[in-house]
Amino acid sequence: MGGFSNILVAVAVSVVGLVLISGFLNVFRGGGAQRSQLLMRWRVALQFVALIIVMMVIYARGRW
Repeated sequence: MGGFSNILVAVAVSVVGLVLISGFLNVFRGGGAQRSQLLMRWRVALQFVALIIVMMVIYARGRW
């Protein structure tokens, strides 16, 4: 469980980071507001998923 859960958390956090960086790049390049809003919504949704994954891993490891 330890190795797989570590990879799962790392992937979830990395995906959130990639979407965040994409949003920054969009803003700095003068991208449209509609794309910025879409990236913001994706980031918030992915942060929620990442949080759920982290909470499940903590619970599964018995450290709740």
